[in-house]
Amino acid sequence: MEYKDYYKIMGLQRNASKEEIKRAYRKLARKYHPDISKEPAAEANFKEVSEAYEVLRDPKKRATYDRLDPNLKSWQQADRDSSFEFSKGEFDDLHGGAFSDFFEAFFGHKDQHSDFNRSAQFNTRGSDHHAKVSINLEDAFFGATRSINLQTQEADSRGSIRAVNRTLNIKIPKGIKDGQQIRLSGQGSNGMGQGKKGDLYLEVHFNPHPLYRLEQQDLHMQLPVTPWEAALGATVKLPTPAGVVDLKISPGSNSGSKMRLKGRGIPSNPAGDIYVILSVVTPPATSESARKLYQEMEKIMAFNPRAKMGV
Repeated sequence: MEYKDYYKIMGLQRNASKEEIKRAYRKLARKYHPDISKEPAAEANFKEVSEAYEVLRDPKKRATYDRLDPNLKSWQQADRDSSFEFSKGEFDDLHGGAFSDFFEAFFGHKDQHSDFNRSAQFNTRGSDHHAKVSINLEDAFFGATRSINLQTQEADSRGSIRAVNRTLNIKIPKGIKDGQQIRLSGQGSNGMGQGKKGDLYLEVHFNPHPLYRLEQQDLHMQLPVTPWEAALGATVKLPTPAGVVDLKISPGSNSGSKMRLKGRGIPSNPAGDIYVILSVVTPPATSESARKLYQEMEKIMAFNPRAKMGV
């Protein structure tokens, strides 16, 4: 059974109002009416437009249709719906009631010769929802509970789509990865008949951090050091998400030297690492004594950092 995209057939957005639906139908009906249209396949197009209008103009039918997931395959084999009865009217007269199999499966009317006369209810699971949520890096280190606001769309009593805000408290598990999904059971769309509600999948992303750059489970950070700490070696304080640690710098280190703290990254099995890149920071010569000290260093050390370049 082929899925029918009624919004596309009528050239409408999914949040179209009742008036927009009516205007679109009148325009297309004039364009494709078999008695006056010279368009190729006018009658077939007119039937499609009439079928789409029959569903979208009715709030109950539209709400039912909007809950169908066009990417879901299971509804194609599901029991047919008898929940919404289709009443015979002007659209039957226009094309002999020859609605598509898709329409009949979900909105077909009952008659004495129809399989839809049975009392079986059409049951299908609600579609899943997907959203993205941003968390802090520290949440992955210790776990956390966060309150998030989500906006979904629902059909109101007039068939118009309206935005609905809801707030959820979610648990962030310790060690979660960037891009990983959290599944919230039963927080998706409502099911039809006795069908269960769909699920909500939250794709987790980390907020930018002022100190750390994340790669998988590893953290990378720049550590400023003084020229004498790099030249002579030193033990300095290093901030990590789990607390401050002592870091030993080897004598003769340079800017760009990389150090690894094993197992200090995002908790996992195994845990990630922290990679520290040294950045030598030169103190400014903002006083007369500082300038004299630099001049003395220039004479004593006679250091040419461009010697290997031949200049």
